Amino acid sequence: MPSGRTRLERDSLGTKRVPAHAYYGIQTFRAVENFPISGLRLPVEMIRAYALIKKAAAEANRRVRALPPRQAGAIRRACEEILRGRFDDQFVVDAYQAGAGTSFNMNANEVIANRANELLGARKGTYQRVRPNDHVNMAQSTNDTFPTAMRLACLSKLPALREAMQRLERSLARKGRQFQHVVKAGRTHLQDAVPVRLGGEFAAYALAVAKARTAIEQAARALVELNLGGTAVGTGMNASPRYRRLAVGALRRWTGLPLRPGAHLQERTQSQADFARFSGALRAYALELIRIANDLRLLASGPHTGLGEIDLPAVQPGSSIMPGKVNPVIAEMTDMVGFQVLGHDATVAYAVQAGQLELNVMMPVIAYNVLQSMHLLTTTSRVLSRRCVEGITAHPRRCRDVAERSLALITALAPAMGYLQAAAIAKESLRTGKSVRQVALDRRLLTPGAARRLLDPIRLSRSQ
Repeated sequence: MPSGRTRLERDSLGTKRVPAHAYYGIQTFRAVENFPISGLRLPVEMIRAYALIKKAAAEANRRVRALPPRQAGAIRRACEEILRGRFDDQFVVDAYQAGAGTSFNMNANEVIANRANELLGARKGTYQRVRPNDHVNMAQSTNDTFPTAMRLACLSKLPALREAMQRLERSLARKGRQFQHVVKAGRTHLQDAVPVRLGGEFAAYALAVAKARTAIEQAARALVELNLGGTAVGTGMNASPRYRRLAVGALRRWTGLPLRPGAHLQERTQSQADFARFSGALRAYALELIRIANDLRLLASGPHTGLGEIDLPAVQPGSSIMPGKVNPVIAEMTDMVGFQVLGHDATVAYAVQAGQLELNVMMPVIAYNVLQSMHLLTTTSRVLSRRCVEGITAHPRRCRDVAERSLALITALAPAMGYLQAAAIAKESLRTGKSVRQVALDRRLLTPGAARRLLDPIRLSRSQ
């Protein structure tokens, strides 16, 4: 039982006492009792998206003369207050809730209805002038409002993710230019390979992030197609024929997004595959971040027992027992975030395939995981750029020394003396510790001038 003052509310299952101060009502309170699962809430972008949808619905219903102007105006004003963040604490349903998001939809309906009643001079919980289902939810169903909110929420978070990725791209590209003349050993299979430029490695990282951003933006294009107006199963039952066009048009004006009604509302209601593709693009970016972070950890390993070719910024002491130790903590955090995003994507995949017949009821877990992935990738991209990449420095002499000792330099001699002869030089270099250059000179296979020219790491690392 709730503590403090309460009010009595009634729904189709009976009556229940609700906290008197609450703007949510009996159906939300039932959901709080039914789903004490995680303590997690759907992200605030879902609240804002729902407020926009309910505002657009009220406007469309007013225009088709299904909703009286006075009620429509009160609903609109209540939604505008929610858009300003006034009632965030009244959205109390757990992220793991009733299928399809019915509990969240009713949470929105009740908060808006109670505030609209206040604006019209009635008390919360009386629903004398504005009712949650009859007025706020008019011409709607959870089955078309929740997926519409998911799409709006993802699209609203996309600019921040794009900006964070672009900053990381620029940071990596700047390091590519800064390190363009630093020659180092290439490595394949974690073994010596022909020389490369450190700048080339970082320029490649920048391009990988750019390609991932493009893929995310392309996947997001499908999210502008809405099933709003399809109501329960995509047939539009209980909605005016004009409602869909008017409601989507209002959302398009208010958001500036190229939103449009779905070509087939039953397909839009049945399938959540757009989120599988979008989440997959986020997953691909997470994989690239993991790869880049691990490369940075390898390149900075040491300082004396690893590669030691770059230094990452020292942002905090690395050990509670080893004084002076500094660890690659930003790169490590990036890995952990990447792993989490992979888990989110796996959850989305399972949920997307769980749709049955006319509806996928697993939408709340899809929404939570996709939006959480977007949030994590946005903040991590910013931090990786600002607190790691932008402060990376190189050790050019160390890079050059290792490159000149690399057995892979023999690759440059293979066209002149043949693969087997070149391999024999490599084996002797490995056995004796002499450089490839020195072995070739000792065997009188090269003149000093030819050795300098053929085995010059700077020339060998130049892009063709």
